[in-house]
Amino acid sequence: MKVLSLLRESLGPIVDVSDDSLEVARADRSGHAAEGTPLAVVHAESVEHVQETMRIATATRTPVVVRGAGTGLAGAANAGTGEIVLSLARMTAIHEVSSDDLLAVVEPGILNADLNRELATHGLWWAPDPASRDISTVGGNIATGAGGLLCAKYGVVRDAVLGVDLVLADGRLMHLGHRSVKGVTGLDLTALVIGSEGTLGVVVGATLKLRRLVQGETCTVTAVFPGVRSAAAAAAAVTAAGVQPAIMELMDAASLSAVHALLSLPVPAPGAAQLTIQTDGPAAAAEADAIAAILRTHDGVTTVSHDREEGDRLLAIRRSMHAAMASLGTTLIEDVSVPRSAMPAMFDEIARIESAYGLTIPTVAHAGDGNLHPNFIFEGPETPDHVWAAADELFRAAILLGGTLTGEHGIGVLKRRWLADELGDDQWQLQRQIAAVFDPLGLMNPGKVFVTGA
Repeated sequence: MKVLSLLRESLGPIVDVSDDSLEVARADRSGHAAEGTPLAVVHAESVEHVQETMRIATATRTPVVVRGAGTGLAGAANAGTGEIVLSLARMTAIHEVSSDDLLAVVEPGILNADLNRELATHGLWWAPDPASRDISTVGGNIATGAGGLLCAKYGVVRDAVLGVDLVLADGRLMHLGHRSVKGVTGLDLTALVIGSEGTLGVVVGATLKLRRLVQGETCTVTAVFPGVRSAAAAAAAVTAAGVQPAIMELMDAASLSAVHALLSLPVPAPGAAQLTIQTDGPAAAAEADAIAAILRTHDGVTTVSHDREEGDRLLAIRRSMHAAMASLGTTLIEDVSVPRSAMPAMFDEIARIESAYGLTIPTVAHAGDGNLHPNFIFEGPETPDHVWAAADELFRAAILLGGTLTGEHGIGVLKRRWLADELGDDQWQLQRQIAAVFDPLGLMNPGKVFVTGA
């Protein structure tokens, strides 16, 4: 095939057509797999490799799917028939760390955890903290507009990126954004690329906004509630009181029971939900005490720990959620966000949907920012129709409550059919037109995000 011959002639051994690599590239952690088999996986090791791949793709009109660690939850990096997989997993370099300017220049394949281990030696850190930080890449974070546990206090990926280096579909390299804290020259193309899920170009580098390591102690507050609605109301009350925890995570009864079973912890009380909250910085102790008082007024059985290691152990319960769900069966991990004051109402909607469809939907939430992750559990590789019907009601409920289809996982394949419902026809068409300016031939991640009649 012509495209394979061109790739091999130009890029040699980094072109991989092994059955195992092609099969892995069909799927991510969403449970979705693309139809058919991709042409090849190009394991790019440099910007030049990416540019050459895109030049060949444009010349041969071959679609390209960009991929990192494959930990996405929306099917956005899954490749199928006739597509080139452009893997950035080997591009892991840290080119610069500046303590004076609080920035780092990195390649997209570096893992969150690896980046922060290196930054810690400089007294710095990059704030985005997805639950998958040990296995997710910075490039993937940028592609999906990722969030995580620390968003309520420290912001999402969009708040922590100063600029990106972007290779367009025709191979041109663009440097978007800036190194300065302020910069409003022209349109903000950096913000446009963040969360674009590989539909605008290939992010081959990023200039990241860093923070100095937080000084002072870390306090952890845990509270067990008789039900998830009272836990959600307590979390909303913490926000309304003006106290700013670094982390505020909620686990409903089904998710808490599953994690306790996985970790061989004592069985929780029937129906019990839990909030795990951390405060940090010089005011951590006072903030923890104020939060504990609020939780107790909402029937939370509350404890406060000033031990950082114990706090990490308590948070490990929350970070074990994905593994616990996987132990129950095939999981459709969903991702909606609502205003924080609407979280109790959203949990009411989840309970209504559970009853209507005869389902148990274990749900965790980044309660500090209103981002919920309902989990649909089923048997077999294909999501059953009744589960999609339940998910449809869940998405529409979130939108009606003033929320959104996705807070951090992205649209990909799994949510593309609902995108126009949230955006409206005019904005949906405008976004498609913008994507076509970057990628006029429609080669970048086709079939993802913007699809008619999906």
